[in-house]
Amino acid sequence: MKPKCLMFVTDGFEDMEVLFTMHRFREAGYQVVLASLKGTPCTGLHGYQVHPDSPIRELNPAEYEWLVIPGGACSEKLRLREEVLDIARTQIEDGRKVASIGRGVQVLLSAGAIDAKRIACPHAIRDDIRASGGIWVDVPSVVEGNLHSCRSWQDLSHWFQTLFGNQPVSQGLSNS
Repeated sequence: MKPKCLMFVTDGFEDMEVLFTMHRFREAGYQVVLASLKGTPCTGLHGYQVHPDSPIRELNPAEYEWLVIPGGACSEKLRLREEVLDIARTQIEDGRKVASIGRGVQVLLSAGAIDAKRIACPHAIRDDIRASGGIWVDVPSVVEGNLHSCRSWQDLSHWFQTLFGNQPVSQGLSNS
């Protein structure tokens, strides 16, 4: 049986973050499960549509080795839903891998899951990271325990190397 990767989506997702990541996890041998707020098709910022496998409220987080939270406008919608925050908290607390891309880290901010952790994310939300007790770093990607963060879709190739390759992870310098 393939290991499972859960990816949250809703309208306004960053197309490249979802599509590239979904295909890369599949190439690495994972079963990727897309979950949305209602379980209905979702349209990305650039017009691509995905068809989720399940509504988020019907998921059992214990089934997933990875949780991936893409950015785009969808992270603002996701962070307002308690069922999303509960899954994110559970994954972090249980030591399962959680990945945020770009603004996806906003879900983890709302879940209270980044205290004292180094986070790679867009410059536009660096103050939010700092205000939440996290440490913003301006590098393509960071691994901090079971939390993997990436600045944006432009950094995905570097991020994929840290997830699936033998490349060393950038330690980055704190910009706090």
